[in-house]
Amino acid sequence: MLNWDTIKDLHVIQKLQQILGKWFSIDMVFLDEFGKLQSDLDPTKFEFNSYLFKNQLLSSKGKEIFLQDIDSAVTKLNQSDEKVIEFDTFYPQVRGMINEVKANGSLIGYVVAYNFADSNYGSNDEKKLEEKMISIGHLPEEAAIASKKMTRMEKFQLEYLKELMALYSDEISTYQDEITSREQRIKDLSSEVSNKYRYHMMIGKSKKMQQIYSLLEKISNSESTILVQGENGTGKELVAKAIHYNSPRKDSLFLAQNCSAFNDNLLDSELFGHMKGSFTGAVRDKKGLFETADGGTLFLDEIGDTSLTMQVKLLRVLQEGTFLPVGATTPKKVNVRIIAATNKPLKEMIARGEFREDLYYRINVINVNLPPLRERNEDIPLLMEHFLEKKCKEKDYVVKTFSKKCLEKMLDYPWPGNIRELENEIERLIVLAGDEGVVTPDLLSARILEKTGGSAPAGLKGVNTNGSLKEALQELEAYMIKEGLKRTNFNKSRLAKELGISRAGLIMKVDKYGLDKRVKKAS
Repeated sequence: MLNWDTIKDLHVIQKLQQILGKWFSIDMVFLDEFGKLQSDLDPTKFEFNSYLFKNQLLSSKGKEIFLQDIDSAVTKLNQSDEKVIEFDTFYPQVRGMINEVKANGSLIGYVVAYNFADSNYGSNDEKKLEEKMISIGHLPEEAAIASKKMTRMEKFQLEYLKELMALYSDEISTYQDEITSREQRIKDLSSEVSNKYRYHMMIGKSKKMQQIYSLLEKISNSESTILVQGENGTGKELVAKAIHYNSPRKDSLFLAQNCSAFNDNLLDSELFGHMKGSFTGAVRDKKGLFETADGGTLFLDEIGDTSLTMQVKLLRVLQEGTFLPVGATTPKKVNVRIIAATNKPLKEMIARGEFREDLYYRINVINVNLPPLRERNEDIPLLMEHFLEKKCKEKDYVVKTFSKKCLEKMLDYPWPGNIRELENEIERLIVLAGDEGVVTPDLLSARILEKTGGSAPAGLKGVNTNGSLKEALQELEAYMIKEGLKRTNFNKSRLAKELGISRAGLIMKVDKYGLDKRVKKAS
């Protein structure tokens, strides 16, 4: 729906209104697609060009008469094949003009020019207008002035007026088309981020993340056991949840257990439950996670930290679907899908006898390997925006933005703590920024500034300052180009613009210093 309040504030509309007033002393008003008045005709606010129109609205019946005029004008236009027509008003010999406004082929409103007379308007018409005005309560002196000030339109002037009306209509249509296009673009981008760059709550547009999304789509209807591998903070539990909530088990429970959080005895009780009296403190029977998650999914995080004894019990559940609670003599049967995760090299642990090979192959039917954040650099801006919006909303702050320099430093940082570290850093930045709308690089943690050259002037740390000036300048030049190529993801056009040199000049220097990544790969 068109926001008519913004239309009247458009510069071009205000200019057209001034032209109408200067040339013809005519007022322009707007109606929505239903013919409902959208202009605020409060005599204390509206800047009238027509003396008659202003006095009409100051009278007790004036607005009611005007609304009747435009109702009949809308009806007449809708019954016509024309886009713009003239219409008679309540007052004798006084006329108006109405033009439809369309956007994307649909009617969105009307523009009305009010009021004027044709070139034949004479003294007899003035007298008739005066009498009509007085009959509905206008003062005689007001009626006399209004009748004499009535704009008389020659035929060529009416053509000008039609052209101006068409301009009004075109400007409103263009504005609405742009708004619609912008809203659709925002919707498309939102959909793109939601669908293309997001799977469940995982966000990323990098090739590696897209491959993971594709894999998760393929296994969504599978019941196979899955092993998720990746460093701490890469989002292994998010992957497990995405698998569960896109599977046939989505309406059943999803439970998670970090296997490194308990010693063997406590983990045994947590996973499999225990019977009353099975150990000191077991005052009642307790269901374990396997039994609670029956029909659903159990996520076993850090499975590489389990003991060999626990691994035997887990293998039995996976193979037979049965387990024995602590202190029980009768096994229980469950139907639970297992998703396991670890940040440890299980194959190396198998070689050292620390992890059972049969359990490894049982949990590793399908493998999902999550890349660390340093290997998906192009996802960092997406994640930054996501966490910025999320944290600002949580803390009831106005959504902030990152300065270009702050973004560059965060892109250059290797993020050893992965997504978890990035999320915590952004929360910290939001708090430190306070009421400021822009997050600047000086607020970044010391470890990030140190890693990205924040403590050395202009990033000169590591550049040799010994030897000849020519050699030092060449080393600095090579350093700046190398770092710039990494920062711009080898976008030479962008980097050339930043460095203030031609693209051809940059390519020559890249070749000179052997910085072309394709040449490196080929060698």
